[in-house]
Amino acid sequence: MLAVVPPARPRKLAKVPFVELADGRLQGVVSSGSDVERVYVSSVAAGTHAYHCSTNNNRPCGGLRGAPCKHLQALADEALIQYGVDRVARYLRVDVGDGLATGRELLALLNGQAEPTPAAVVFSRFLRHLAYLELPACTVTLPELHWFPATGAGR
Repeated sequence: MLAVVPPARPRKLAKVPFVELADGRLQGVVSSGSDVERVYVSSVAAGTHAYHCSTNNNRPCGGLRGAPCKHLQALADEALIQYGVDRVARYLRVDVGDGLATGRELLALLNGQAEPTPAAVVFSRFLRHLAYLELPACTVTLPELHWFPATGAGR
């Protein structure tokens, strides 16, 4: 049985509805600040620290001008809340010294450069997670969620 790690701290999902440490990257979906119908898929590779940000249909972020954009900063901020500083730093293979408080500080420690990464895999994983919210409430176990901890009765 796979253990589910609870978030380091509760986080709000409006700005960054999806963040994960997967596929050798810190990656996730970040809402646009100017268009409610647009989202960005942002990522930072572990080890190389290559970063990328684009819309869900692979249009590059206009804020990537030789440095990480505000979407990457928001992603890093939420990753620190979700997973904690130590886990994120260990995953990205970066030494944070005495620690850090913000995604901006984390990104300043990275030595990567912009490198295109396809957004489709991360975005489709996000959409799959959203689909679970549309399921009717039931007590029957969903096979694909058998690893998820039970809540409610008996706790």
